Amino acid sequence: MPGLHQLRPADRSRRKRKRVGRGDGSGSGSYSGRGSKGQLQTGKVPFLFEGGQLRLVKRLPFMRGFTNKFRVEYSPVNVASLNMFENGSQIGPDELVANRIVRNTGVNIKLLGDGEIGGSVHLTVHACSASARAKIEAAGGSITLIGGASASEDSTSDE
Repeated sequence: MPGLHQLRPADRSRRKRKRVGRGDGSGSGSYSGRGSKGQLQTGKVPFLFEGGQLRLVKRLPFMRGFTNKFRVEYSPVNVASLNMFENGSQIGPDELVANRIVRNTGVNIKLLGDGEIGGSVHLTVHACSASARAKIEAAGGSITLIGGASASEDSTSDE
């Protein structure tokens, strides 16, 4: 096995540095591959420069603050909107979408306590407020939480 002092890079894997301005016979003499006259020959153009047009970073608004990538968004459903269902009915996300209370099935649903409920219903939602749970259970209904939380637990975020 060769020692460290015997290691060499593979053939043609290391490109030689281009030496410019060393006479016309070298192939890159006189103008050194930069052409004649102008800013590109003598200096540098800022990398965001767009030829006088207002550059992209100036056209976009300031986006300040912090965005939590783990944030869970809920679609709110109030207790009052459940009055359209019959007494004792089972209500899940699909029923809420079918009755146009929630727009699509891909969102988490949180039950909020605004309004009153006439009859008992059995709900399956992702989260609910303490006031909503109290109103549903007082009317003789029940709430099952989707996503591992037990039915007896209240959602940690109230209101």
